[in-house]
Amino acid sequence: MDLRLAGRVAVVTGASKGIGLAVVRTLLAEGARVVAASRKSSAELDALAGAALLHVPVDLMDPGAPGDMVARAVEEFGGLDILVNNAGGPPPGVALPRFSFLAPTDDDWREMFEFNLFAVVRAIRAAIPPMLARGGGAIVNISSGMARQPAPMNVDYTAAKAGLTALSKALSEEYAPQGIRVNTVTPGAVRTAWWTEDGGAADIIAAQAGSDRDTVLSTLAPQMMNMSTGRLVEPQEVADMIVLLASPRSASTTGAEFVVDGGSLKAV
Repeated sequence: MDLRLAGRVAVVTGASKGIGLAVVRTLLAEGARVVAASRKSSAELDALAGAALLHVPVDLMDPGAPGDMVARAVEEFGGLDILVNNAGGPPPGVALPRFSFLAPTDDDWREMFEFNLFAVVRAIRAAIPPMLARGGGAIVNISSGMARQPAPMNVDYTAAKAGLTALSKALSEEYAPQGIRVNTVTPGAVRTAWWTEDGGAADIIAAQAGSDRDTVLSTLAPQMMNMSTGRLVEPQEVADMIVLLASPRSASTTGAEFVVDGGSLKAV
């Protein structure tokens, strides 16, 4: 299927690894021009280098960074059609999961909302004018299954992502008549660095459960998350949904939420 993305300009945050990297790779394959925003690049992102890709190093904890990355897209490629707010999860230097409501401090809460909600607000605020100048666009915000199915862990993250899901709905109502579609993709547990890196979620859960990282990734995590597929989601599986929503093929889809979680959420 031709997704009709050739020549369109996209900004993707958290673009150096995981879901963001898969989104960048897929958009490029569809002929889009991409600003890949992340704190630093990676060997995998560098391997995609070419005229259609610009890496912009950004620290989204800096209030000015979202506006700067959008400005670079307009400067380099002449406008903006797509914004994928993928960056999220633990703020820089933070390891999750954290257990219990009493674990995060006020500063922890501020950092979590800064990274997972306020940075998105700023990116969208910067993206709307250039999108309107081109007659519309597509915004895809990446939430979390925890926003739909809270648990006694990561309560600050859960609240921030729930806010992001609500934000997407409100924006879709305001801007759909002006040609900007806003949708949400809600992943479950995805095999990304959050889980797999040293000191990441798999190691933390393994220490709590008296297990090991490989067992957590292959068995315990899917069981904990009640995943019908029995395995973690792969980043490309989430990226495929994101890119479809960014495409004009989804021209009548706005204000929607698409769950990619291996069947974790059971509610009707």
